[in-house]
Amino acid sequence: MRKAGVLKLMGLAWLAVFLGCSVQQRTVQPDVYQTHESGIHYRILEQGRGSKPQLNDVVYVHYTLMLEDSTLIDNSYDRGEPVSFKLGASQVIAGWEKGIALLREGDKAVLKIPPHLGYGDASAGNIPPRSTLLFEVDIVKVNKAPRPFEVPADKEFTQTTSGLRWAVVKPGTGKMLVPGMKVKIHYTGFFEDMSIFDSSWQRDEPIEFTLGKGMVIRGWEEGISKLRVGDKARLHVPYQLAYGEQGRGPIPPASNLIFDVEVIAAEEVKRAVPFNVAGRDTLETETGLRYIVVDAGNGEPAEPGQIVNVHYTGFLLNGNIFDSSVERSQPFRFLLGRGQVIQGWDEGIVLMNPGARYRFIIPPHLAYGERATGPIPANATLIFDVELLSVE
Repeated sequence: MRKAGVLKLMGLAWLAVFLGCSVQQRTVQPDVYQTHESGIHYRILEQGRGSKPQLNDVVYVHYTLMLEDSTLIDNSYDRGEPVSFKLGASQVIAGWEKGIALLREGDKAVLKIPPHLGYGDASAGNIPPRSTLLFEVDIVKVNKAPRPFEVPADKEFTQTTSGLRWAVVKPGTGKMLVPGMKVKIHYTGFFEDMSIFDSSWQRDEPIEFTLGKGMVIRGWEEGISKLRVGDKARLHVPYQLAYGEQGRGPIPPASNLIFDVEVIAAEEVKRAVPFNVAGRDTLETETGLRYIVVDAGNGEPAEPGQIVNVHYTGFLLNGNIFDSSVERSQPFRFLLGRGQVIQGWDEGIVLMNPGARYRFIIPPHLAYGERATGPIPANATLIFDVELLSVE
């Protein structure tokens, strides 16, 4: 549970939840428990009619957490939303992994979790070491894990020179995708044993990105560009075109990945046009930030601590665009002077008035330094054309 007292990995957010709770008493009426072979005791208070969660299903749960002496530790109801986790992904304590799997959607139950399936010898906020935990849980919803596409055994895959293998499983009828398009994709990512590590379908949140901008892994850049709107396809992505020998998050190093993808939509995006700076002076600050005033704007300059809204386009020295809010049609909003952006931005935007348009030439030490970031190489000098839309 990522928002409350059953987190397996406990951090500051976890402690804040406990420290903000008043210690109260709540009585659990004694009753007959069933015993699971793991050592969990449970009893059903109200039976639901939904399905039992299976491996990789996302489960939404409301809960109340108490100690054996009925001390109330935490509950999700006060926060107004259930917590969610993926079953089998080690996102919650072992007692929840095993206990929630015994229930079904709609069930209300009590789980009595022994210490070895809770926090063991460790303390956690107001939970003492070796505590037995009592959870009253309400299984609000079970989002079933998406099933892999049905791909005939004799389906022919095309292999590219880079090692990507791909095949359209169900053809669409929309336009072909080309670099520069903003695309919307639903996907499920599998390891080679077809266990799921991520799925936009399960979250009901398709991913959107501009094709050809290095915003996704290389295997996706190459594979998605071969599809059309409406296509359902399978991509076999070798680790060299995915997350390499380092891995990332739940993906181990040198992992070959499989993606089932569906192209939901695609549209041409507004192209960002570089500001015309011909004949304009280039100024420089003491830190080495260089800037060119294209339009001065009006009003009071932005100040640290204010929220600013900007449109921007970022270029490498070779002229390639690596990011642009203009092309996304989404202005960028942030708190100025609080380190939410690179140092060159925090320093440069305080020079601007609302309506101003500046070009910033930001040396590496005011940008990402020796660290490569996505399409931005290490030690890169960056050029940003920035328009300050408003100041709050």
